[in-house]
Amino acid sequence: MRSVGVEEELLLVDGRSGAPLAVSGAVLAAAERSAWLQPGTGGRPEHEFEKELQKEQLEFATAPITHMGELQEEIVRIRGEAARHAASAGAVVAAVGTSPLPVQPSLNVGRRYRWLGEQFGLTAQEQLTCGCHVHVSVDSDEEGVAVLDRIRPWLAVLLAMSANSPFWQGEDSGYGSYRSRVWNRWPSAGPVSVFGSADRYHERVDAMIGTGVLRDEGMIYFDARLSAAYPTVEIRVADVGLDATTPVLLAALVRGLVETASRAWQDGQPPARVDTGLLRLASWRAGRSGLDGPLLHPETMREASAEHVVEALYRHVREALKDHEDDERVREGIARLHERGNGARVQRRLHADGQGLASVVARCAEMTIEPSAAGSGPV
Repeated sequence: MRSVGVEEELLLVDGRSGAPLAVSGAVLAAAERSAWLQPGTGGRPEHEFEKELQKEQLEFATAPITHMGELQEEIVRIRGEAARHAASAGAVVAAVGTSPLPVQPSLNVGRRYRWLGEQFGLTAQEQLTCGCHVHVSVDSDEEGVAVLDRIRPWLAVLLAMSANSPFWQGEDSGYGSYRSRVWNRWPSAGPVSVFGSADRYHERVDAMIGTGVLRDEGMIYFDARLSAAYPTVEIRVADVGLDATTPVLLAALVRGLVETASRAWQDGQPPARVDTGLLRLASWRAGRSGLDGPLLHPETMREASAEHVVEALYRHVREALKDHEDDERVREGIARLHERGNGARVQRRLHADGQGLASVVARCAEMTIEPSAAGSGPV
């Protein structure tokens, strides 16, 4: 069974005002102190947290896990740890893709972040976005690239399902995932064309780095890529999930996509040669609509209802889901998502109910660490 790991980025905010706080250094120091106090560290304490581009955010990664129930438990645990360490710095954590409140982000310290700020100007300075990355194990780069070539048309559906960033600088953006629009300002971000082989993948990456525009392989921001650090493919299109069940639903679907694509490759089925320009339109449509408008159907590249497109994704990966014993969890997760909506719909509903953006952020912070928030019915 393929292992899955999840990386999430969380926003650090003031619990009362909802404004982002540039306290990641203090939060990471608290995590470090806590790790030293754990027994059995052998003088080498470890924790799951890392700094990100901006001081107003915190990143964590789970270990590789094969069972989705265990993955959810791990995400709940680490989010709880993040909240505890944030509290020591006078902050709370909120799993939202962008800050609903106005903010002027603060680039983190370090040579890499300084280079990004100098190279990309406002693109780097304004880039306060929180995403969810899913890693799925593969046996080789050749299998990984075969998977990347075959999952391309389906990635925008994951973006629509995860959309959780409707507000930007205090205003409704009109998008379900405005994070995706801000993220795609990076020159290497977004959909890519079919590679055909691992050699061609690495040749393209080397050529892109060789231009000098990108600093290193870590700046290959494709919607899906080979991980530079692990034997995995890394799917990077999703907003961070408002509650802990959302990344688990995405992880199960992503593993299903990877397994389905690998089987097609082993059976000699070629990838669909969907034009990259059409995939960019599908990505834009998904970011704009979320689940509250039409999407482009991956098999036709024509508009269809969000419910119909999500159902098509489920049918596409159903056999793999059954083999991984994820079918029931995914069906229930999709039904819950349609009933309650994604994070963007929840945020907008809170705001429409007369709550100011500060209250929206406070409620989102509560949902971030509630183990069963997604199953609690309408907000």
